[in-house]
Amino acid sequence: MTSTAPAKLTITAYSDPGFTSKVGEPFTVWMNPTSYTHNTQVGYNDRQAQGSSGPSPEFNRVSAETVSFELLFDATGVVPVPSGQSYSNGVSDAISQLITLTVTLNGDIHSPNYLILSWAQLQFQCVLESMSINYTLFRPDGTPLRAKVQTSFQSYTSETQLANEEGKNSPDMTHIVIVNGGDTLPLLCYQIYGDSSYYWRVAAVNNLIDFRNLQPGTQLLFPPLSGSA
Repeated sequence: MTSTAPAKLTITAYSDPGFTSKVGEPFTVWMNPTSYTHNTQVGYNDRQAQGSSGPSPEFNRVSAETVSFELLFDATGVVPVPSGQSYSNGVSDAISQLITLTVTLNGDIHSPNYLILSWAQLQFQCVLESMSINYTLFRPDGTPLRAKVQTSFQSYTSETQLANEEGKNSPDMTHIVIVNGGDTLPLLCYQIYGDSSYYWRVAAVNNLIDFRNLQPGTQLLFPPLSGSA
């Protein structure tokens, strides 16, 4: 019976927060991590009335999720390297590729790349939070042959994607809207605030000179406005 090798964890880099413009080729790990930790935190404000017998915490926010794991690189010949990588410089070249993709500043966006971790059910949009490299075996000339890389990634979601996913209709929340064909500013204001007369305030916030001719695909910010229905 022919066996199929298990899928390897890949790290794909993007130059935009919408995860549409890839940077280079995805990085494939040499060996899948033996485990990973996925953390999620919910933040609450500590509220407790004077003299009460217990707290009444008030929801504040859902904090960023994190995924952390350890990667093992071994250039002793025991582990086959992924396509496009080699043992020639021990583990140095592979780790340099990983650092360039995840840590190094991308001059086009003035920050490190945005990343997607892909491994079976794990599909995680993120940015690198931390990386620690421990070299444990060397050639006589000092070339590292084995390394353990501790990594931690923090989830990342663009403001536009957050607004679309949350779908909140409350007028006291900030909204980001992508203009569709046929949309008008008064109509959008009525849908969000329940009052079309707020169009001039939204036009000012977005520096719109000609609010009567909205271009499809334009991103508009609808801030909380006092007095809205």
